[in-house]
Amino acid sequence: MGTESKEIKDAVRQRYAQAAKQASCCPPKEALTTLTSSCCPSAATPVKGHSGRLYSTEELQAVPQEAQQVSLGCGNPVALAQIKPGQTILDLGSGGGIDCFLAAERVGLQGKVIGLDMTPEMIKLARENAQKMGFTNVEFRLGEMEQMPVEDSTVDLIISNCVVCLSPDKDTVFKEAFRVLRPGGKLCLSDMVFLGEIPIQVKDDAEKWVHCVAGALEKDDYLRRIAGAGFADIITNKLERREARPGEAWRSKMASLTVTAVKPGV
Repeated sequence: MGTESKEIKDAVRQRYAQAAKQASCCPPKEALTTLTSSCCPSAATPVKGHSGRLYSTEELQAVPQEAQQVSLGCGNPVALAQIKPGQTILDLGSGGGIDCFLAAERVGLQGKVIGLDMTPEMIKLARENAQKMGFTNVEFRLGEMEQMPVEDSTVDLIISNCVVCLSPDKDTVFKEAFRVLRPGGKLCLSDMVFLGEIPIQVKDDAEKWVHCVAGALEKDDYLRRIAGAGFADIITNKLERREARPGEAWRSKMASLTVTAVKPGV
């Protein structure tokens, strides 16, 4: 791994470790407003979950508040993935486990959900959440998307929620996804992309990397890389353009994308 890639990963890991610690030690209301607890860094910008605008009330009632607090995704891949009972599902960048738990409800006890995250603090939080909710068909593994601790051709469906954009080596992520999927297996990713040329002011900015901006690809490039890994039947299921902010007009070129693709085979 190059120095630049290592710095990016370290910055991302640090941010999400902080988010996990906040969810673990702060009361839910406090964690979502201001950070004044002795175990929460008061000088830091509070990490807010996006669960309220991405998931239905029924979905949120089925998962722990601690998982909702660290829900930093940009979509709801579980809702669009057409999950079937008995499937084995892999969630890349599983965080506090919100998408894993929603998927676990759908696959049932005959199915299995594997959450993969590179942040030890997130793995710890997710395992605590699973135990609290009594989920027995979910496990969480520490590892990186670029080198998944998953055997070849053992997964029916891969989901991910605003995480691939954090990787400095997306081609390897897509190749690894192809490797672990069974023939006929499916990919369902929600992620951030740019519509048109990526603005120069967001490139190579570590702070913008951890906020899913600098690492985002141009939409057509993103889709080409999925195809380059061997996937077929690539379909854009949902595309929502972001609004510009004062002093950040470039945000209007960003969009959240949910895409599905299939590993060819029987």
